[in-house]
Amino acid sequence: MVASDKTRSFIPLAIAVLTVSDTRSEGDDRSGNTLVERLTAAGHTLAARAIVPDEVEAIRGQVDRWSRDPAVDVVITTGGTGFTGRDVTPEAIEPLFEKRMDGFSAVFHRISYDKIGTSTLQSRATAGVANATYIFVLPGSPGACRDAWDGILAAQLDYRHRPCNFVEIMPRLDEHLRRGASISV
Repeated sequence: MVASDKTRSFIPLAIAVLTVSDTRSEGDDRSGNTLVERLTAAGHTLAARAIVPDEVEAIRGQVDRWSRDPAVDVVITTGGTGFTGRDVTPEAIEPLFEKRMDGFSAVFHRISYDKIGTSTLQSRATAGVANATYIFVLPGSPGACRDAWDGILAAQLDYRHRPCNFVEIMPRLDEHLRRGASISV
């Protein structure tokens, strides 16, 4: 049964938000604002925020820098997950993943289907882990960002969420790096 364990203390995470858009500025970035409002209302810290154009190098470079920054626990991107020629966010970010989180996409589409029906097929939302950092790739609509946060991320980024959550396994995300370093040939 899903529950919140009141014996556990909330652990705030440092979350970076990246908007991928050729046309948005911070003043009219409704999707980025939606994410920032929700993550800060939940008690997390906005570690960084940026807007980059729909270009593979710009997207990958920013996400890679944040994933390597020990001050960033989670990266959430919004935009560029569709099928048009400029929608390249999954192509930019998925090569960074050490581990894919296929279940994220499945659950996101399930939640989205309840709201927008088969139109959810037009999103290539994805997620994974790189450099011991969670990375979530969301569509560029405020509604999709609300659905992802409210339906998945709010609970999974809360240490009190039971039976399990992403926060409790964070210390072990880089085990493969430590294990590999200690193996002698």
